[in-house]
Amino acid sequence: MTPTPKPTAATVVRLGFALLAAAAANTAIALGALALDDGGIAMGLSPASYLPATAAGLLLGTVGWFVLARTAPKALRVVVPAVLVLTWVPDLLLFTAGATAANVVGLMLMHLVVTTAVVLALRPAPSPAEDGARPLRTAD
Repeated sequence: MTPTPKPTAATVVRLGFALLAAAAANTAIALGALALDDGGIAMGLSPASYLPATAAGLLLGTVGWFVLARTAPKALRVVVPAVLVLTWVPDLLLFTAGATAANVVGLMLMHLVVTTAVVLALRPAPSPAEDGARPLRTAD
């Protein structure tokens, strides 16, 4: 049985780096989407829109991760991808408001970046037995 995850100072540092990395990646995605968004509505592609949303997504993802990890740790493998797909539904609905494919795909990629940042920051490191590593043999 895996131990119940608890937030630590190291977790906070990893989440801080995850936020910086996600914000940088989302900025690059937004710039690319804006460059390709010829005549579109550019919904969610301004820093005033996506930077607070990136921070909020990271915070909500972290809370959800810890709740699930304590109550149903095996459910993370199903819930995380399911929630990611659900976040794409409003993005796809932007097509009805006049958004271009560049805008919608850009937002979908931003959601993927935030999800990836949360998972990489919070997943436990595999133990040597779990990742297939063998213990070192010593000469007698």
